[in-house]
Parts: sequence; C-alpha cells; structure tokens
Amino acid sequence: MKINNLNAKLDEMFPDARCELNYHRDYELLIATVLSAQCTDKRVNEVTKELFNTYDIYGLANAEKKDIEKIIRSCGSHTKKSNYIISIAKSLIDNYNGVVPNNREYLESLPGVGRKTANVVLSNLFNVPTLAVDTHVERVSKRLKLANKKDSVLQVEHKLEKIIPQDLWSRSHHQLVLFGRYICKARKPDCDRCSFYNDCSSKDKK
Repeated sequence: MKINNLNAKLDEMFPDARCELNYHRDYELLIATVLSAQCTDKRVNEVTKELFNTYDIYGLANAEKKDIEKIIRSCGSHTKKSNYIISIAKSLIDNYNGVVPNNREYLESLPGVGRKTANVVLSNLFNVPTLAVDTHVERVSKRLKLANKKDSVLQVEHKLEKIIPQDLWSRSHHQLVLFGRYICKARKPDCDRCSFYNDCSSKDKK
C-alpha cells in the first residue's frame, strides 16, 4: 500500500484523532495508560474520574492499597495495578518532585510501564515522535499487510516507522487506534465504513 494513500485515508476517516484517555495532569496520563492495559479507554475514564478526584499524586503515594483496588477494580488486574499506581506515584515524588519526566529509560523502569506506555506518554506530553503499538494498531497493521502476521509488537512498530514519515508518527498512532477501535474491530469489523476496503485482503473482511 502506498504510504500517501494510507495517510490520506486515515485523515479522511479520522481527521481529528487524539488520545481518548481523559487527563489534566501529566501523571494522570501515565497512570491512565497503565490502567488501560487489557481495558477499554471508556472504562478507564470512568475509573480515573473518581480516582483523580479522590487523590492527587501525593495522596496516591500514601494511599491504602485496598482503597485504590476498590476504585479501579472494574479495570481488571486491580491488585497488580494498584501496586503499580502507588509505586509510580512514590517514584515520581522521590525522583522528579512528582513531575513526569521526558526520559524513556526512567519511564520504562517504572512498574507496569513498557515501551507502548512510554511511547504514549512521550508523544502526548512532550511531542516526542513515537509510534505506540497497542492491540488495535497491531491488528490493523497486520490486516492491511503493513506488517507480517507473525511479527512481534516491536517489529510492527519498526515497520510502521519505516513507511510513515516521522512527523506523522504520533498522529498516525491515534488514527490507527481509532480505526481499530471503531471500524476494523477484532470481531465483526465494520467493513462498510472502511476506506481501505478495496486494499484489504484479510480473511476477516466482510
């Protein structure tokens, strides 16, 4: 698929694509992204509304684990994620006065934070050109033959970086996420709304 065709069609479908996680402070985006693992952004936004209205970063660092668990239970893996939240808050306070730094190495050292989460944070908070690959981006990249079926998440990321201009990485990430979330869904893709219909050879095509 020609790259200008790819970006033009993504622009056609999602001209105003942006992160759908709600946040007002830098640490809120970091924690919301950690919570989004194996959970929908819609559910995370419902949970973080209560979480961040109840605690600021200092409150999170000193919160009782059971109280955090109660709030985030519906996100799944609430036991692990509550540990992550408290540890992240403590680390940010101890090392950066509670501020999320523009530092990939540090971010990826935090519990519950991998490359994808670091990419999301760096892109949205600091405009660092990154192309985060979540389950949606991975799925649509493979369906559109932008990556091979057996490619790892990191391989998908590197292949997308080679075919998408660097200044469009962050924008394309948001567009591919929304495309996978609302049109090229894992089950019952909405092919009638897809601008890539004629380019797609996926066995899931309707």
